Amino acid sequence: MEERNKTLGEFIIENQNAFQYSSGELSRIINSIRLAAKVVNYKVNKAGLVDIVGAAGEQNIQGEDQQKLDVYANEVFIQTLINREIVCGIASEENDEYITVEGSDNSHNNKYVVLMDPLDGSSNIDVNVSVGTIFSVYRRITPIGTPVTIEDFLQPGVNQVAAGYVIYGTSTMIVYTTGHGVNGFTLNPAIGTFYLSHPNMQFSRDGHIYSINEGNYVHFPQGVKNYIKYCQSEEEDRPYTSRYIGSLVSDIHRNMIKGGIYIYPTSSKAPKGKLRLLYECNPMAFIVEQAGGKASDGFGRIMEIAPKELHERVPFFCGSYNMVEKAEAFMLEAKQNI
Repeated sequence: MEERNKTLGEFIIENQNAFQYSSGELSRIINSIRLAAKVVNYKVNKAGLVDIVGAAGEQNIQGEDQQKLDVYANEVFIQTLINREIVCGIASEENDEYITVEGSDNSHNNKYVVLMDPLDGSSNIDVNVSVGTIFSVYRRITPIGTPVTIEDFLQPGVNQVAAGYVIYGTSTMIVYTTGHGVNGFTLNPAIGTFYLSHPNMQFSRDGHIYSINEGNYVHFPQGVKNYIKYCQSEEEDRPYTSRYIGSLVSDIHRNMIKGGIYIYPTSSKAPKGKLRLLYECNPMAFIVEQAGGKASDGFGRIMEIAPKELHERVPFFCGSYNMVEKAEAFMLEAKQNI
């Protein structure tokens, strides 16, 4: 069988020996996410046909209105992981607190926790723009056999053993890493199978796209304003192209394929940034670094931040390595000139 025709299931089996410590659980977690993604994909594609798009009448912990599909995706991923008895804990962006998972024999012998944003970019559903699921897997640090605690979830990103995203777009893809590069799999909807379509995905060292919500320009820190002006200036290989979808998965997926930088900085409206360290930034940073890119809070490596709370927010700069380095240089220069 040629490499490009390999299924996700075959790929997982062939590569499970590369998972440190794992005796099959990590492979089963990826398989569970694959199954849940297919279920959510079906509902996402039906969203324009049925009344599942409107707000659910609740707000998540971030104070954002939950779309009905957010709630549905959250339940599907949580139940799929719980039913297979392969994780000891789950934390979701949609839930206030983490979930402790017991085995059917009331044991706590599973070794992994999953953190996730079940439907990122859900405000774009009703305008038919791509949305996604983001997930992150850690090995627990509390003793096996005991219930999980908050410290199992408040781990720095460098401890991740797997991370990935699902993009529900013109085609549906799963992109993930276990620390051995990044691979993308595209769903063939006719037979419900994911096939390896993007092996060994890589960011180009340089890029020509910058992705930021320039409508918030007046609220940005000076270093970001200076970097935007740099991107727009007619010098060398610039100006760069501005591309911003407003769906994190879509923006980073495009930039990984095309080459570019994604920025969601602090602002006077969001002094800590808007994106969540545990559910969005750490998993994306792991993927970006494994694809040869760089992920930063503007001054240092995202994955080295020690989280203090489940729903912590941070500024986020990620993408082509040299572009992020240049943005960091502008941030540092502006800070020194204060």
